[in-house]
Amino acid sequence: MQREYHKWFSPNLNRDMELLIFGHAGARVLVFPTRRGRFHEYEDLGLVHALADRIENGWLQLFCVDSVDRESVYNRYASPQDRIRRHNQYEQYILNEVLPLSRLKNPQPFMISHGCSLGAYHALNIALRHPQWFGKVAAFSGRYNLSEPVAEFRGLFDNYYDEEIYFHSPNHFVPNLNDGAILDHLRRMDIVMTIGAEDPFLHSNLNLSEALWNKNVSHELYLWDGRAHQADDWQKMVQLYL
Repeated sequence: MQREYHKWFSPNLNRDMELLIFGHAGARVLVFPTRRGRFHEYEDLGLVHALADRIENGWLQLFCVDSVDRESVYNRYASPQDRIRRHNQYEQYILNEVLPLSRLKNPQPFMISHGCSLGAYHALNIALRHPQWFGKVAAFSGRYNLSEPVAEFRGLFDNYYDEEIYFHSPNHFVPNLNDGAILDHLRRMDIVMTIGAEDPFLHSNLNLSEALWNKNVSHELYLWDGRAHQADDWQKMVQLYL
């Protein structure tokens, strides 16, 4: 399997960023790590191995990016305003640095946004906000409203809320989407979500699914037994849904 390591100074984030590329051809897959995860996590969790045949056969090429969650939504030392600002800078890094690199490496136009847990949030949020760049999103075990506490998981903005947080909260902005061009892009996108029946974020997924159906955006939502929020669950999911 072809494996490439890349590192460069990001002007959008003002720091070095790293990523791994697996494969040589096929649909490009933008892979976000889980909460505070690193660019090598997808490989560490056995998910690259679970997709090995598809990667080696040239059906998929993975672009596994690093996160800045410790500097953005999980940075308790920064103000909520600075957390969402850093998150916005990360989105610009993905759009203006990672996606162009992926196109240089592989002219295949079809791009998949993918992640597990908080990576699912990143994957779905960017695809819903910028659907013109993506043909599919595969989001496993995600949480789509970071501002509200759920079970043992705290809200990530300390009860602060503004327009920037709203537009990065799929549970909030999707029900109010009225932009015809964006909706047209979403309606041709293949959207796949999974969630465990006992996952604390089940209702976030159900609410987002309802909002998408209300906008005539077809999609698939698969409910798994139990919590289904671990690497062995995701290894099975990628083989079914990616």
